[in-house]
Amino acid sequence: MQGGAAGYGACVGVGSVGTRCAILLLMGGDDDMLVLQYKEAVASVLEPYNAKSRYKNHAQRVVCGQRLLQSASDLFLGWSSDEQGRDFYFRQLRDMKTSVTLDGLSPSAFTHYTEMCGAALARGHAKSSDPALIAGYLGDGAAFDLALAEFASTYADQTERDHAALDGHFTSP
Repeated sequence: MQGGAAGYGACVGVGSVGTRCAILLLMGGDDDMLVLQYKEAVASVLEPYNAKSRYKNHAQRVVCGQRLLQSASDLFLGWSSDEQGRDFYFRQLRDMKTSVTLDGLSPSAFTHYTEMCGAALARGHAKSSDPALIAGYLGDGAAFDLALAEFASTYADQTERDHAALDGHFTSP
């Protein structure tokens, strides 16, 4: 197989800023190609506040976490390290994600959509730990719900302030 990397810096989210990311094209023939993405994995931001990760490779931690949270993970999902000791995880690059256009949703459809998103997120997190432990932590009252709503509102306000501060700095000529 022949392979070529399309340089660092592609396809990263805010959590990956400053880390290496590349696309790898593997060719088995003219009509036989596989596109992989590999991303650098560094220590978790939570590691200083918890016990050291049980995984020697930070990318292995990421992959194992993804496998716990996803009902079916990528067949090519894996991890490795380079000669400098940097950890990388890789996956097949297929942008098959879709999203709902929120602009035209009625309030009831928007509420239904957010409930479905919350249920999917809760299901993934419940798979990653003991559901009874999570339920015990959350309790029966509304304290967690209220704290989460307050956090979301504060986060949204901060995002609006950040956008306002940046507005005008990146206008096209």
